[in-house]
Amino acid sequence: MGRPKQLLPYQGRTLVRHAAETALAAGCAPVVVVTGALHDELAAELRGLPVRLVQNKVWAAGMGTSIGVGVQAVEELAPDAAAVLLLLSDQPLVTTDFLRQLLQAWQQSGLPVATGYADTVGVPAVFGRMVWPQLLALPAEAGAKPLLQRLGDELGVVLFAAAATDVDTPEQYAALLAHAPQKPE
Repeated sequence: MGRPKQLLPYQGRTLVRHAAETALAAGCAPVVVVTGALHDELAAELRGLPVRLVQNKVWAAGMGTSIGVGVQAVEELAPDAAAVLLLLSDQPLVTTDFLRQLLQAWQQSGLPVATGYADTVGVPAVFGRMVWPQLLALPAEAGAKPLLQRLGDELGVVLFAAAATDVDTPEQYAALLAHAPQKPE
Protein backbone atom coordinates (compact mmCIF):
# COMPACT_ATOMS: atom_id res chain seq x y z
CA MET A 1 0.00 0.00 0.00
CA GLY A 2 2.88 2.35 0.68
CA ARG A 3 1.30 3.82 3.80
CA PRO A 4 -0.62 2.50 6.82
CA LYS A 5 -4.02 1.50 5.52
CA GLN A 6 -5.58 1.65 9.00
CA LEU A 7 -5.05 5.43 8.91
CA LEU A 8 -6.50 6.04 5.44
CA PRO A 9 -9.42 8.47 5.51
CA TYR A 10 -12.85 7.13 4.61
CA GLN A 11 -16.10 9.05 4.98
CA GLY A 12 -14.67 11.58 7.42
CA ARG A 13 -12.75 9.15 9.64
CA THR A 14 -9.96 6.62 9.30
CA LEU A 15 -10.48 2.98 8.38
CA VAL A 16 -9.53 1.84 11.89
CA ARG A 17 -11.95 4.24 13.56
CA HIS A 18 -14.67 3.23 11.11
CA ALA A 19 -14.17 -0.47 11.97
CA ALA A 20 -14.13 0.20 15.73
CA GLU A 21 -17.28 2.33 15.56
CA THR A 22 -19.01 -0.33 13.44
CA ALA A 23 -18.20 -3.04 16.01
CA LEU A 24 -19.35 -0.84 18.89
CA ALA A 25 -22.61 0.06 17.13
CA ALA A 26 -23.26 -3.67 16.57
CA GLY A 27 -23.14 -4.18 20.34
CA CYS A 28 -19.77 -5.92 20.51
CA ALA A 29 -18.13 -5.67 23.93
CA PRO A 30 -15.39 -5.55 24.76
CA VAL A 31 -13.99 -4.23 21.49
CA VAL A 32 -10.31 -5.08 21.35
CA VAL A 33 -8.11 -3.41 18.74
CA VAL A 34 -4.86 -5.25 18.11
CA THR A 35 -2.05 -2.95 17.01
CA GLY A 36 1.48 -3.52 15.84
CA ALA A 37 4.11 -1.01 14.79
CA LEU A 38 1.63 1.88 14.73
CA HIS A 39 0.37 1.50 18.29
CA ASP A 40 0.70 5.18 19.26
CA GLU A 41 -0.80 6.47 16.02
CA LEU A 42 -3.77 4.10 16.26
CA ALA A 43 -4.27 4.90 19.94
CA ALA A 44 -4.51 8.59 19.05
CA GLU A 45 -6.97 7.81 16.27
CA LEU A 46 -9.23 5.80 18.60
CA ARG A 47 -9.12 8.25 21.50
CA GLY A 48 -12.53 8.71 23.07
CA LEU A 49 -13.91 5.33 22.00
CA PRO A 50 -14.61 2.63 24.59
CA VAL A 51 -12.14 0.19 23.05
CA ARG A 52 -9.16 -1.65 24.48
CA LEU A 53 -5.92 -1.45 22.52
CA VAL A 54 -3.45 -4.28 22.85
CA GLN A 55 -0.12 -4.25 21.11
CA ASN A 56 1.14 -7.33 19.32
CA LYS A 57 4.89 -7.03 19.78
CA VAL A 58 5.52 -9.74 17.16
CA TRP A 59 3.09 -8.38 14.56
CA ALA A 60 5.64 -8.77 11.76
CA ALA A 61 5.47 -12.57 12.15
CA GLY A 62 1.96 -12.55 10.71
CA MET A 63 -1.79 -12.26 11.16
CA GLY A 64 -2.03 -15.41 13.28
CA THR A 65 -0.10 -13.71 16.07
CA SER A 66 -2.50 -10.76 16.07
CA ILE A 67 -5.51 -13.08 16.23
CA GLY A 68 -3.93 -14.85 19.20
CA VAL A 69 -3.21 -11.58 21.00
CA GLY A 70 -6.80 -10.47 20.44
CA VAL A 71 -8.34 -13.72 21.68
CA GLN A 72 -6.11 -13.68 24.77
CA ALA A 73 -7.15 -10.08 25.48
CA VAL A 74 -10.84 -11.01 25.27
CA GLU A 75 -10.23 -13.96 27.65
CA GLU A 76 -8.66 -11.56 30.16
CA LEU A 77 -11.16 -8.72 29.77
CA ALA A 78 -14.31 -10.82 29.54
CA PRO A 79 -13.73 -14.28 31.02
CA ASP A 80 -17.40 -15.12 30.50
CA ALA A 81 -17.42 -14.12 26.81
CA ALA A 82 -19.03 -16.82 24.71
CA ALA A 83 -17.58 -15.76 21.35
CA VAL A 84 -15.21 -13.45 19.53
CA LEU A 85 -15.96 -11.63 16.31
CA LEU A 86 -12.92 -11.05 14.09
CA LEU A 87 -13.12 -7.88 12.00
CA LEU A 88 -10.49 -6.19 9.86
CA SER A 89 -10.13 -2.48 9.31
CA ASP A 90 -9.54 -2.86 5.57
CA GLN A 91 -13.08 -4.03 4.72
CA PRO A 92 -14.87 -0.68 5.08
CA LEU A 93 -18.16 -1.76 3.49
CA VAL A 94 -18.93 -4.14 6.37
CA THR A 95 -21.91 -2.68 8.20
CA THR A 96 -23.28 -2.74 11.71
CA ASP A 97 -26.38 -4.55 10.45
CA PHE A 98 -24.25 -7.24 8.84
CA LEU A 99 -22.25 -7.78 12.03
CA ARG A 100 -25.54 -8.19 13.89
CA GLN A 101 -26.62 -10.79 11.30
CA LEU A 102 -23.38 -12.72 11.88
CA LEU A 103 -23.87 -12.65 15.64
CA GLN A 104 -27.49 -13.74 15.31
CA ALA A 105 -26.50 -16.65 13.03
CA TRP A 106 -23.90 -17.74 15.60
CA GLN A 107 -26.44 -17.50 18.44
CA GLN A 108 -28.95 -19.60 16.50
CA SER A 109 -26.54 -22.30 15.32
CA GLY A 110 -23.77 -22.35 17.91
CA LEU A 111 -21.38 -22.96 15.03
CA PRO A 112 -18.58 -20.64 13.93
CA VAL A 113 -20.04 -18.28 11.33
CA ALA A 114 -18.07 -16.68 8.50
CA THR A 115 -18.83 -14.21 5.77
CA GLY A 116 -19.40 -15.56 2.27
CA TYR A 117 -18.22 -13.42 -0.63
CA ALA A 118 -16.49 -13.79 -4.01
CA ASP A 119 -16.78 -17.62 -3.94
CA THR A 120 -14.95 -17.89 -0.62
CA VAL A 121 -15.47 -17.59 3.11
CA GLY A 122 -13.60 -15.23 5.38
CA VAL A 123 -13.86 -12.54 7.99
CA PRO A 124 -15.73 -10.98 9.56
CA ALA A 125 -16.35 -14.22 11.40
CA VAL A 126 -17.70 -15.25 14.80
CA PHE A 127 -16.01 -18.02 16.79
CA GLY A 128 -17.53 -19.57 19.89
CA ARG A 129 -15.30 -20.33 22.85
CA MET A 130 -14.91 -23.98 21.82
CA VAL A 131 -12.94 -22.84 18.75
CA TRP A 132 -10.63 -20.43 20.61
CA PRO A 133 -7.89 -23.05 21.10
CA GLN A 134 -7.75 -23.44 17.33
CA LEU A 135 -7.50 -19.66 16.91
CA LEU A 136 -4.69 -19.54 19.46
CA ALA A 137 -2.89 -22.35 17.59
CA LEU A 138 -2.98 -20.67 14.17
CA PRO A 139 0.40 -20.54 12.45
CA ALA A 140 1.93 -17.10 12.84
CA GLU A 141 1.71 -16.34 9.12
CA ALA A 142 -1.91 -17.52 8.74
CA GLY A 143 -5.10 -15.62 9.18
CA ALA A 144 -8.39 -17.29 10.05
CA LYS A 145 -9.15 -18.47 6.49
CA PRO A 146 -7.41 -21.89 6.75
CA LEU A 147 -9.35 -22.62 9.94
CA LEU A 148 -12.61 -21.54 8.31
CA GLN A 149 -11.92 -23.81 5.35
CA ARG A 150 -11.09 -26.79 7.62
CA LEU A 151 -14.36 -26.43 9.52
CA GLY A 152 -16.40 -27.53 6.48
CA ASP A 153 -19.92 -28.50 7.59
CA GLU A 154 -19.21 -27.17 11.07
CA LEU A 155 -19.24 -23.61 9.69
CA GLY A 156 -22.21 -21.34 9.18
CA VAL A 157 -22.00 -18.80 6.37
CA VAL A 158 -23.81 -15.50 5.92
CA LEU A 159 -23.48 -14.01 2.44
CA PHE A 160 -22.32 -10.41 2.15
CA ALA A 161 -20.84 -9.58 -1.26
CA ALA A 162 -19.58 -6.16 -0.15
CA ALA A 163 -17.05 -7.82 2.17
CA ALA A 164 -15.02 -8.56 -0.97
CA THR A 165 -14.12 -4.86 -1.07
CA ASP A 166 -10.72 -4.91 0.55
CA VAL A 167 -8.19 -2.07 0.70
CA ASP A 168 -4.76 -3.57 0.08
CA THR A 169 -3.49 -1.47 -2.83
CA PRO A 170 -3.61 2.20 -3.86
CA GLU A 171 -5.86 1.17 -6.76
CA GLN A 172 -8.35 -0.54 -4.44
CA TYR A 173 -8.39 2.51 -2.19
CA ALA A 174 -8.99 4.84 -5.16
CA ALA A 175 -11.86 2.60 -6.33
CA LEU A 176 -13.36 2.63 -2.83
CA LEU A 177 -13.28 6.41 -2.69
CA ALA A 178 -14.68 6.75 -6.23
CA HIS A 179 -17.73 4.62 -5.35
CA ALA A 180 -18.24 5.60 -1.71
CA PRO A 181 -21.50 7.23 -0.75
CA GLN A 182 -20.94 10.68 0.61
CA LYS A 183 -21.16 10.98 4.38
CA PRO A 184 -24.12 13.17 5.38
CA GLU A 185 -23.21 16.53 6.87
